Amino acid sequence: MFVDSATVFVTAGRGGDGRVSFRTEKYVEKGGPDGGDGGKGGDVIFVADENTSTLVDFRIKQELKAENGEPGGIRRRHGKNGADRTVKVPVGTMIIRDGDLIADMTAPGQRVVVAKGGDGGFGNAHFKSSTRQAPRVAELGEKGEAFEASLELKLVADVGLVGFPNAGKSTFLSVVSNARPEIADYAFTTLTPNLGVADIDDTSLLIADIPGLIEGASEGKGLGDAFLRHIERTAVILHLIDAYSDDPGQAYLTIRKELENYSDTLAKLPEVVVLSKTDGLDTEIVDHQKAAIVAVAAKGSTVLAMSSTAKQGTTEVLRALAATVRTVRAKQAETLAQTEDETDETIISLSTRQLDDGWRVREEEGAYIVTGPKIERFAARTDYGNVHSINRLRDIMKKMGITHELLRKGASGEDLIRFGEEGASQMTLEEIS
Repeated sequence: MFVDSATVFVTAGRGGDGRVSFRTEKYVEKGGPDGGDGGKGGDVIFVADENTSTLVDFRIKQELKAENGEPGGIRRRHGKNGADRTVKVPVGTMIIRDGDLIADMTAPGQRVVVAKGGDGGFGNAHFKSSTRQAPRVAELGEKGEAFEASLELKLVADVGLVGFPNAGKSTFLSVVSNARPEIADYAFTTLTPNLGVADIDDTSLLIADIPGLIEGASEGKGLGDAFLRHIERTAVILHLIDAYSDDPGQAYLTIRKELENYSDTLAKLPEVVVLSKTDGLDTEIVDHQKAAIVAVAAKGSTVLAMSSTAKQGTTEVLRALAATVRTVRAKQAETLAQTEDETDETIISLSTRQLDDGWRVREEEGAYIVTGPKIERFAARTDYGNVHSINRLRDIMKKMGITHELLRKGASGEDLIRFGEEGASQMTLEEIS
């Protein structure tokens, strides 16, 4: 079964909690703190697998979850890190979070950490100092990233094969490549995209054949709109038009309109237009039908004629496609190199540490919201059931100037203080004053 979209819930592992522990050996008087740090939570990692061709394994919404880190132990033993969750997806899969593309799996073997596991909390051995010989503070492990992700598959091919149903797309693919699509004398023989590799001269072309388009396909009619995304990545469109069409020029314009309505990307792709099924037709008729297409074809389009079953003109078509693919890929490589050069330019900005140390306090719905990477992280790692941990958070807030800002804004006593936009951690001002 071919499935090219799915929704999953991604959950990275939570970090293990730090340990509060003191040495208790028989002959060691006043043993010092020896609580170990918690282990890191596992990451969720997506891998582009060229042997996987569909998202069918994700058709039932499921949770992709990594292991949690284990808590720290005595004698400074570090908790075991949680195992990563590795997920295989087809090459061409896009991972989308809240409408934003966070990963595009375009190359075989590509690995992307989609959700990072939380860090383990520090054990009390971490907090020993010359002035604090017996700290009873340990941190909680951080939560791993968790979110709903949309998976969308766009086939990665050189050539996108389009045309009306029964235009001869599947026949062409079966003749020039190793693909064996279903072929019959009725519309919509192809129900799912097919891929085939065609060898020509000293190169190979990966060709994607999608189900036949009809007028209104870009608006959801027929089958085409569900698969048009699969030719957005291609370098060139191969547009087949049946030589027996009553009006080949109008047939061309109808498909072009659907491509343009679907996306600017498809509208701007170069194309090779081919009058197909020409076997048995007089040269005069073939030339007349070609002329009708040339009269309305987009500027720069190549217009050819061929018969796949008779293997007439197929070599010329493949050569035209290969030449266009080489030109497009060369331009793409040039653009990529230019982008990388621009990225290397010096950019003056705040340092990472300055950004992490930054914070903000605002009043909202009867509570005070404290935001900032560093303070939110400290708050999330605080054990609110441990007075020593709360005292540590209080000291950090005072050193950073947050407590002063809360008082300046009018916070007092039982006013609720929330850390982060989601308010996962919260307490009253009285508890931290």
